[in-house]
Amino acid sequence: MNSLEVAKRIEKIAEEKGISGAELARRMGTDRSTITRYYKGDRKISMDEIPKFAEVLEVDVIELLLGYDVKNVSLLSERKIAIPVLGPIACGDPILAKENIERYIYKPADSLPSGDIFALQAKGDSMEPSIPNGAIVLLRAQPEVENGEIAAVLVNGDEEATLKRIRKENGFIWLVPDNPKHELKQISEDYPARIIGKAISYEMIL
Repeated sequence: MNSLEVAKRIEKIAEEKGISGAELARRMGTDRSTITRYYKGDRKISMDEIPKFAEVLEVDVIELLLGYDVKNVSLLSERKIAIPVLGPIACGDPILAKENIERYIYKPADSLPSGDIFALQAKGDSMEPSIPNGAIVLLRAQPEVENGEIAAVLVNGDEEATLKRIRKENGFIWLVPDNPKHELKQISEDYPARIIGKAISYEMIL
């Protein structure tokens, strides 16, 4: 989420509705200087504050986050699910802890499988051509996958999530890149890793 872009949308909507900065601050239960810092980009708006801004301004959360007027975009009338896109993993925190969430994307509820869904952005070409560099990969949280499936795996002391194909062979588990330029890794005491999710699909977001 780009906090300054959201702040500018909030400022524009408030102005259109005749809500001053002081009045917005009153409705939000904060002070005028905080609103000013939001507008200038000196202070970031957290995801927790977005629903309250939406309620105060009487708009949809999606309009604040994405800039869409939901009254004019029929697709956004479907029930949407907010899917967290994970960034760097905060050591020791649960995977879906707030500290690990970089932003959200929104998908129709009926397009998703059951379970906890999260997303990662593919970085690098190790899974090409199956998953392009930069793709947003949707995953279902689960600790195991079938042989040959693509999984999100925590490595480097649980601080980095990587996408790899899982190969189970003779009691061993290998992390296999689809791009032959990269080396496969065996999960072991010297290279600990754990599966956190199964890849469902991916999309390129411009």
